[in-house]
Amino acid sequence: MRILLVEDETELAVALRAALTRRGFVVDWVPDLDQARAAIQEAEFRAVLLDRRLPDGDGVTLLPAIRALPDPPPVILLTARALIAERVEGLDAGADDYLAKPFEIDELLARLRAVSRRRGNGAVEPLALGALRFDPAHREASVHGQPLHLPRRELALLDLLLRRAGRVVQRDAIEAALFGFDDAPLSNTLDAHVSRLRRRLMESEAGVVIHALRGVGYLVKAG
Repeated sequence: MRILLVEDETELAVALRAALTRRGFVVDWVPDLDQARAAIQEAEFRAVLLDRRLPDGDGVTLLPAIRALPDPPPVILLTARALIAERVEGLDAGADDYLAKPFEIDELLARLRAVSRRRGNGAVEPLALGALRFDPAHREASVHGQPLHLPRRELALLDLLLRRAGRVVQRDAIEAALFGFDDAPLSNTLDAHVSRLRRRLMESEAGVVIHALRGVGYLVKAG
């Protein structure tokens, strides 16, 4: 899941980004509304974490631009404001949820899962193929009931391919999901991740094969 974090408090943003990255998310961080508007036009996000009190205005003013996107992501407002009226204002303006600061990362993760379920944005039911089973909600993979430990990007790659098992997934779509604005992947970076994931699946006898379509993308199926 690629997330846009719009937050001007550097210490909080760095901590949130690190915590979410450790859990397999790709997080792009911008500190103001101007950069957020540019970000949502440049990349496709699965969720937006949006602070209300930003240097160049109220985060709520970004909601119309998000809702105008072809496939608008769910938005969770982050704020230190505790007034019920302000929370209602944000929800009525188009936000999907509200989280008051300070908060625990586990609660944020639960809210991300909840808004994804409500919008149908991201499978939460376990995905199975061959002897492989993947739990998107908890970011856990297993083969024959035994844990399959994968680095976060291989795990994200597996998630994406399994959601579209039997169909070709374009390289551009995979790279957009796996790499953020601050990443600078080389031309063969994606191929390296696929190669490592393919090797782990073979070694674990998962009964899953990743096929490469040169210049197009990848396809996963049982085999």
